[in-house]
Amino acid sequence: MEGIFFDYVVPCLCAFLACVGFTLMFNIHGVGKLIAGVGGALSWLVYLLAGSTIFAAFLAAAAIGIFAEIMSRVRLCPVTGYVLVALLPLVPGGGIYYAMHYCVSGDTEQFLNTLLHTFGMAAALAVGAMLASSLFRAAFPKLRRPGKP
Repeated sequence: MEGIFFDYVVPCLCAFLACVGFTLMFNIHGVGKLIAGVGGALSWLVYLLAGSTIFAAFLAAAAIGIFAEIMSRVRLCPVTGYVLVALLPLVPGGGIYYAMHYCVSGDTEQFLNTLLHTFGMAAALAVGAMLASSLFRAAFPKLRRPGKP
């Protein structure tokens, strides 16, 4: 029980809190803050359960794409805010930092390895969210917001 708590619950709680704080930049108010936080926790949980790889990032981004599409229709708000905030915990900022560190240090092999992994993570996030959102909109065209043709 202790392993599950520290391996999954605490990191997801931290992702939730980070995303709730990040909603200030996107001017998300009220219950939207909690929804965005839940999206961040969901993204991190899927990422951890799928094995913390580039493919896991793709699956987490796809889950967030679907989650954001549903929540945007429930609340009649733009999808973009929910997607961007929920993907925050998965952004490979550490990879960018370490790639530049290896570059400045002259460790070319580590630099290229880290840089390629970072680009792979970024691409997986972009493709996963975009693909899931597009497939959701194609599969459920009648779920468009009121007033939209």
